[in-house]
Amino acid sequence: MHKFNIPKKIFSPQAYARFINPLQKFAHGTPVLESKGNRPLKMTFEDQLHALIFFHLQEYESARDLIQHMKEDNFAKDWVAPAGGISRSSFGEIINSRGLDQLEYIFKGLCGEAQGALPSNHSDLGELIAIDGSLIDAVLSMYWADYRKGSKKAKGHFGFDINHNVPTKVYLTDGNGPERPFVSTILSKGQTGIMDRGYQSHKVFDLLQQENKHFVCRIKSKTMRTVLEEYPVSPDNYVLKDSLVLLGTPGINQTQKPVRVVDYKIAGVKYYVATDRLDLTAEQVATVYKLRWNIETFFKWWKKHLKVYHLIARSQYGLMVQILGGLITYLLMAIYCHDQFNESVSIKRIRQLRITIQNQLRDTVNNAEPNKLKIKKQKLYAKT
Repeated sequence: MHKFNIPKKIFSPQAYARFINPLQKFAHGTPVLESKGNRPLKMTFEDQLHALIFFHLQEYESARDLIQHMKEDNFAKDWVAPAGGISRSSFGEIINSRGLDQLEYIFKGLCGEAQGALPSNHSDLGELIAIDGSLIDAVLSMYWADYRKGSKKAKGHFGFDINHNVPTKVYLTDGNGPERPFVSTILSKGQTGIMDRGYQSHKVFDLLQQENKHFVCRIKSKTMRTVLEEYPVSPDNYVLKDSLVLLGTPGINQTQKPVRVVDYKIAGVKYYVATDRLDLTAEQVATVYKLRWNIETFFKWWKKHLKVYHLIARSQYGLMVQILGGLITYLLMAIYCHDQFNESVSIKRIRQLRITIQNQLRDTVNNAEPNKLKIKKQKLYAKT
């Protein structure tokens, strides 16, 4: 792929062009999507990417809704839909079988772009990555999405950059897929994974220390500890205990490497948090674990406002395509809101963007000379 043809059509709503402009940086390296036979593609990867972004940007809830707008909405018809339009069956076949390599490439590049553009928070605490799983309601025909009898679910396993408040990694399994094996894969050397109790694994704790990856993980209150050293704590503090221990039962599941455990109590709730971070104070360990809530906030906002779990795909491949489309849209939103308003992502700014796109589209059409509109093409971006 030599370039993304942005803007695609004759005239250009500047707001939309500005919104998707970061994609230009990855046009050269994006793998080419080619037809599997002699027939030309009904939908290029560029068309597919536009359709996925449009679906999430507009808060649509079904493929039927998206297809209808690509047929009847002037902006969607001219900017998003492929030449000649697309049927719902063809769209479904494309989403379920094409574009994954290209989307993964763009998602990875856009993550780096967002991390470079957005301000870094909590840098004194290191590079923090919250790790969590999110269940996705499936339908019974999605045979691969095992969960329980009479119910199908898939599960996304996510890494979320706390410092920049953006998603960085995603993996997909059936609803019963284990979460712990993804911890090491999600983290890079030097990063600190922040996890809830479901991720407690003494083997994983040992593995992460061996790989020079760090962790802050809440553990179960009844976990056996062999205390190696006690650190002083203030009697007037919310921190109850700070110690270096071996976790687990000796000879059965005990950690091979020492682990620091910080006990503290906030709002009547006791927390027991294990970490290998000896460079932090006990209070900072508690703060790091509290920041894990940021990924929950992201999940809630992402599901509510981008409709990412309203299925437009049924295969595991297609669902991953849909999730990556949602993540790419969110990253574009994060960059846009920061560049234009110096703010974090908000639905107010996204709805404002939609209104601006429609207003600019109407103004362009109303002000253009009819005999020139069909031949004049604005060149917002130089060819590369």
